[in-house]
Amino acid sequence: MVPAIDDGRSARIEDVHELALGMPHVTVEYGTGDNPIYQVGGRSFVFFRNPRPDAVDPQTGERYHDVIVVWVGSEAEKQALVQDEGSPFFTTPHFDGHLSVLLRASRVGELTRQELAEVIQDAWLSRASVRRARQWLDAHPPATPA
Repeated sequence: MVPAIDDGRSARIEDVHELALGMPHVTVEYGTGDNPIYQVGGRSFVFFRNPRPDAVDPQTGERYHDVIVVWVGSEAEKQALVQDEGSPFFTTPHFDGHLSVLLRASRVGELTRQELAEVIQDAWLSRASVRRARQWLDAHPPATPA
């Protein structure tokens, strides 16, 4: 169960792990370099990526060593995250047509813990079975505006 989140503090990298592990039916596999891959029903929803030539610092050309891949539910959701200039999420041509966004670990603190929780929960929902997603949503109804 994901712990209650009631503060607006900045997210930390530890929160990525805690929140992903807090979702139901999650398993962790380890990829190259022992990077964690969080899965539900054998389908990854958050993973830490190895440095790749498609994600580089625009000034130095150095590959980013801290990229996290997070699944999204739709292309519209992806575009909303990556087109917002204030958002730390991005994509690369390698991920065109792939329902995921990228986030550098060094920029996680630009999100609140609550924002990060919502993104991770949405990632889990996008990859969980219909039955598991329905059960989770029934137990966690969206907050209604006051």
